[in-house]
Amino acid sequence: MSAADLHSPRAPLQRTAPRRAKSQQRVAELLAAARAVFSEHGFQRATTAQIAEKAGVSEATVFTYFAGKRELCIQVITDWYDEISRDLEAQVPRQDGIRNKLAYVIRQHLVTLLADGSGMCALVLGEARATAPELAEVVTDCKRRYTAPLMEALAQARDEGRLRQDMPLRLMRDLVYGSMEHVLWDSITAQRRPSIDETAEQLTTLIWSAVAPPESPRDTDQANARFRDEVAGALARLDQQLGR
Repeated sequence: MSAADLHSPRAPLQRTAPRRAKSQQRVAELLAAARAVFSEHGFQRATTAQIAEKAGVSEATVFTYFAGKRELCIQVITDWYDEISRDLEAQVPRQDGIRNKLAYVIRQHLVTLLADGSGMCALVLGEARATAPELAEVVTDCKRRYTAPLMEALAQARDEGRLRQDMPLRLMRDLVYGSMEHVLWDSITAQRRPSIDETAEQLTTLIWSAVAPPESPRDTDQANARFRDEVAGALARLDQQLGR
């Protein structure tokens, strides 16, 4: 290497690139450790010392990259929602028909929160929202993106007459995610995990019965009777599955 090369403007960039890569790796390691600690202990009981120990670094290193536990938790929640939102954004449009789209969202939500991330489920559903307003705001913003694929599918289906017209989209969304939230809370508080496939099928049947378009007037009485029977049957099966 010539003297000119050593004193060229490129030399500092060549020296900083490895440091930048190492810094990014360290941040990723800290976030992975933080997710594990928050999932196990919750936001209130988790400490930066535990996160540092999990990552294999000193507590001072944590504060080199993050202002504290709250900033770490915000980033953990944001990254987690980014991951699960990308899946829905890619997969929901590929499902054929609004009922299949609804079924996919319900099953994937249960898989994500019960099978893959029960610790994050408790953090996001409860503690983070209740203990820190800024965390609640982050969760609310993330949920808008997370629920957008279903909202878009519902809006298109209703415009095409494939959903009932007298129910606001916001209420349909709340029916879907509110029903699942009750199942999730029951699983968390009772420390039991229902069958994801069976629960997803029951919830899909129950919710579809509520949002599907009404049949022709001459079939209204029969449709209402079927609706009542389907709802009663789905609720009974769900209660049995949850051990009530």
